[in-house]
Amino acid sequence: MKYMLTLVVATLAGFLARLYMLRRDYRQYPSYPQGWAIHLFLGFIGGAIGAVIVPAVLEGDYSAISFLLLAASQFREVRNVERQTLASMEATEMVKRGTAYIEGIARVFEARNYLAIWVALSVAIASELLVSIGLWRVGVSAVVGVILAMGLVRLMQGDQICDIATVELSEIKFDGGLVLIGETVMMNVGLPDSRKVYEERALAGIIRPNGPNAKATLANLGQMQAIAHDVSSMIGVYMDVGEQEFIPMVRRSPSTGSLHVLMVPSERDEDAFLAAIRRVPILEGAIRKPLTSEAGKMID
Repeated sequence: MKYMLTLVVATLAGFLARLYMLRRDYRQYPSYPQGWAIHLFLGFIGGAIGAVIVPAVLEGDYSAISFLLLAASQFREVRNVERQTLASMEATEMVKRGTAYIEGIARVFEARNYLAIWVALSVAIASELLVSIGLWRVGVSAVVGVILAMGLVRLMQGDQICDIATVELSEIKFDGGLVLIGETVMMNVGLPDSRKVYEERALAGIIRPNGPNAKATLANLGQMQAIAHDVSSMIGVYMDVGEQEFIPMVRRSPSTGSLHVLMVPSERDEDAFLAAIRRVPILEGAIRKPLTSEAGKMID
């Protein structure tokens, strides 16, 4: 019973850390409340695992530590579950996420459970190191947990489009039924009524990479699909099922490496359109750094 206070405080810290990292935003996943219940329960388990490690070490029960590490390894299945869930939901999306985006989301959800373990472990360590100050250790341990949770969340935050490229509006031109942004042919819109919709409502943007690394990253097909999906999720899209001519398009200019984005939003707001593009996250699997290689430096 002498470790009960440490176990309770550390487990609660891990649970609250998972709650802090669980947000519902424009991506609408996880859905409330079923998805929250699943992830919060996993966060509670992670917090309990992190909390129990310290008493197990202090008591010399190393077999218990091995068992706990085995249990923690089962969080790898979380990624598979999230991947399968998102893949099954893909058919219901008006604009698809793409496999690269799904894999990135699944990886994040797995990592957040490990972060809950780290927070609980750090709080448990602080609680036992400060056992001499009595109940004051609860407050100090809580501060340690808050600082660590905020720091880990900060470290997990990746770049966005605005961090590696500049985004600006572009003029939409027509060459018969072809829709062009600059010299890049985006798509063929054959129906006169559809061309009229593009003329009245469509918006186009150019994403110009800041350097060779950004250029290589934006060339990833998964990243391009993620841009189309996220922008559509944030500002809406003017289309119905089966209206292929209104699907948002992202094309790459081979000569410059810039991306051209064309879409018909539900509401024509230029500022919101640019803000949505700038906010799209950079997928972890899309990041490329050719300048770290000798060949890349030679080309640059």
